[in-house]
Amino acid sequence: MNTKPLLFCPRWLVPVVPHNTNYRDYAVLVERGKISAIGPREELIVRHPDAERIELNDHVLLPGFINAHTHAAMSLLRGIADDLPLETWLHDHIWPAEAKWVDEQFIEDGSELAIAEMLSGGTTCFSDMYFFPELTAKVAQEMGIRAVVGSIVLDFPTIGGDNADEYIAKGLTLHDELQAYSNVYTSFAPHSPYAVSDEPLLRVQTLADELQIPIHIHVHETEHEVNESLALHEQTPLDRLEDLGLLTPRLVTVHMTLLDDVQINKLAEFGVSVVHCPESNMKLASGICPVSKLLEADVNVALGTDGAASNNDLCMFGEMRSASLLAKVSSGDASALPAWQALEMATINGAKALNLDSEIGSIEVGKAADMIAVNLSSFATSPVYDPVSALVFSCSRDQVSDVWVNGNHLVKKGQLSSVNTPNLVATANKWAERISTIK
Repeated sequence: MNTKPLLFCPRWLVPVVPHNTNYRDYAVLVERGKISAIGPREELIVRHPDAERIELNDHVLLPGFINAHTHAAMSLLRGIADDLPLETWLHDHIWPAEAKWVDEQFIEDGSELAIAEMLSGGTTCFSDMYFFPELTAKVAQEMGIRAVVGSIVLDFPTIGGDNADEYIAKGLTLHDELQAYSNVYTSFAPHSPYAVSDEPLLRVQTLADELQIPIHIHVHETEHEVNESLALHEQTPLDRLEDLGLLTPRLVTVHMTLLDDVQINKLAEFGVSVVHCPESNMKLASGICPVSKLLEADVNVALGTDGAASNNDLCMFGEMRSASLLAKVSSGDASALPAWQALEMATINGAKALNLDSEIGSIEVGKAADMIAVNLSSFATSPVYDPVSALVFSCSRDQVSDVWVNGNHLVKKGQLSSVNTPNLVATANKWAERISTIK
């Protein structure tokens, strides 16, 4: 950790909190990885003459993005089965590929590739759900990114365990082991209501309350899922979770493409968070999350990319833009989900969903210095009338110049500080050669 005070001097500062606010010629003081002061640039320069000054003359400084739903290691399956509906994609391609290829080395290599992509695009925290979460946690800690790694829970055997009891036991062990990590936290990640029976879900809820950690689960991803639940249980997946007592502020529900007004009000009543994955949902034709209605009901809605196998990238700029545009066209309201609200979904709302909003998600005094600098001097983002509009509707991840987590400089002038990019790409291509030999 940097011990010398750092004074960040951007052209624009977008702190996210307060709402829809940006400042010109403001500065941010960071001491020992924490934000200690925010104010007019000249005032802070006078007050802190010994601070190392970081001039960002063409940049907007903002909190790092929080990717609230990923399957990081699936980056090695990017493009393996495009242009297919979810059931075919999953059952005929992804699950067979995972059964054959996923092992410890796959997880380490895939996680490193995903984290490099996320960091370079301005993501400073991600919430993951995949096999061998201890390995993803290890890579995240080594690379300096912040992460919440979910312990998978399923009823059936996979490479990750034989039954729900074993998955849950591994999750408890992981939680204990990660107490020594500075930037990595845990969650329980039951895959979905259709893949986990009542008893394990009840146990997960009890343990999550005891450990004070989130529950990360796919819910209402498709119409097929909802209809199947109605046939088997005579209730929707969400209603089933309510009966089991899982609708609490710890619950992080992913996708949620099929919701009625009663269900939306229940989510608000119980403080449940929703993670919207617009590009993955569009690519798999899974449906459209009713984001505008959720936000109007005061439901906390965050953004996620899903895995690179169904997106096919881990870019939060694309998710913000897609979320805003999709909300407008699906609601018939051009004012739906304005740029500043999309940015909140990619930052502070993700922090709230992960119960980390006291630490990250906005540039506020006392919070960790998880920040990114985005260069807006490109012809693609000129002229700049509103930096938030430029970020959401015009910007690309290639314009992220610098990334800090806990004040540590992980991306410098567009280059990852501790990653051998050619080796990383070569490793990914070797996996592609192996996997593509067998269909």
